Amino acid sequence: MNSNQSGTLYIVATPIGNLGDMVPRAIETLQSVAAIACEDTRHSKKLLDHFRIDKPLMAYHDHSDKKSSYKILKRLASGDDIALISDAGTPLISDPGYRLVLAAREEGYQVIPIPGASAVISALSVAGLPTDKFRFIGFLPAKSSQRKKAFSELKSVNETMVFYEAPHRILECLKDAREIFGGEHIGFIGREISKTFETYLHGTLDKLVALVDADSNQQRGEIVLVLGGSTNTGNSSTVDGEKVLRLLLAELPAAKAAALTAKITGGDKKQFYQMAMELKNS
Repeated sequence: MNSNQSGTLYIVATPIGNLGDMVPRAIETLQSVAAIACEDTRHSKKLLDHFRIDKPLMAYHDHSDKKSSYKILKRLASGDDIALISDAGTPLISDPGYRLVLAAREEGYQVIPIPGASAVISALSVAGLPTDKFRFIGFLPAKSSQRKKAFSELKSVNETMVFYEAPHRILECLKDAREIFGGEHIGFIGREISKTFETYLHGTLDKLVALVDADSNQQRGEIVLVLGGSTNTGNSSTVDGEKVLRLLLAELPAAKAAALTAKITGGDKKQFYQMAMELKNS
């Protein structure tokens, strides 16, 4: 454990678009620290120049060698306060930083967040979808086959789901989502949030595919995709399915009863057939 004279690592959120979203405490913190760690020093210098913050910059990447982390930890040990910022938004949310935070905590240094803009939270707040529970997935795979597999694994998720997507892939991504979740599934797109050309689209996946396909501007900029969760609850649908299956089994062969139960409940025919065989044998 380090002494009370050691420095503090501040995790500072920066604007995702409009510079007016920079919170006063973030400016004060960046003006007070000894140095600022960032992903891209050239990119961050433009932001800091705007707010007249003149502090030494240090490049930091989670996947670079350990030298950058060591330099920051050494500065903290000497009593220097250090701030970590990302290119935009809240650091560590689908951005580098967790390895540094973990190392700092393991060394006993204070790690303090300076809250501010976040594309995930901003999109959720205006999506018109349930936010009492949500799941942030981040960037999806670039290849369609892998993307469909990822969507398939999320099909039964009850929480609202949030993704980041590249502009040149958003149309194909929506088509893949429609194939897996269905055209009537509700979604939302937040594009260029807080920037000059911000747009928000809400509706079924059929509607979103049509809107994005018809307007090439919707295939530009930074995009957050939000999808509604499954409206089926696993326990109730299983119980209902079993009730239906038991009734049908009294009149029909197992295969026919399973097929009809799947149609009625929207469940899986193979699972109901397996259940039917177990019921018959019990």
